Amino acid sequence: MRSRMNNLLEDVFKKSGVPQITFVQPKEYLSLKVSLRSKGRGTIVEGPSGIGKTTSVLKVLDELGLNKDALILSGRNSEDLELIDSLAEMDDIGCVIIDDFHRLPDETKHKIADIVKLYADSESPSSKLVIIGINNAGQALINYASDLTGRIDRIPFESNPDEKLAELVEKGEKALNVKINIS
Repeated sequence: MRSRMNNLLEDVFKKSGVPQITFVQPKEYLSLKVSLRSKGRGTIVEGPSGIGKTTSVLKVLDELGLNKDALILSGRNSEDLELIDSLAEMDDIGCVIIDDFHRLPDETKHKIADIVKLYADSESPSSKLVIIGINNAGQALINYASDLTGRIDRIPFESNPDEKLAELVEKGEKALNVKINIS
């Protein structure tokens, strides 16, 4: 592990991946945490690419001690598509995160919508789906099952206030032992 003086700029201010040093809880963090704790209730995290949706989900799961048991699948990974498509046939799936939901075929989205409704109605203590996608991923899911309204938490990620950006810069300054002058 590097000392504070030896952190690399690209590790402190990461352009992609999960930031370890400069992670700042977005304003949506508490809502996300409450939703992830809610038994069976579907969680949809939506927003622009690169805004921190997946990172925040991973950080909350870590904070709740659920990260080791969570299965993270991606609509972009061809190896995950078959497993995502067969979730409806499984019992007690645990916590499953489906990232890049917007990339899934329509038929699979329809199946996922049905699963989310079943888990929400039964308040399943052992099965939870977390869906991550770009803007309006939640609406896309509701389009397949309009009766999901009220059974899911839609958490839209948007731009954060200037205070959050200042917190990120402050963490970076500390890690790099520098002062950034933004005037």
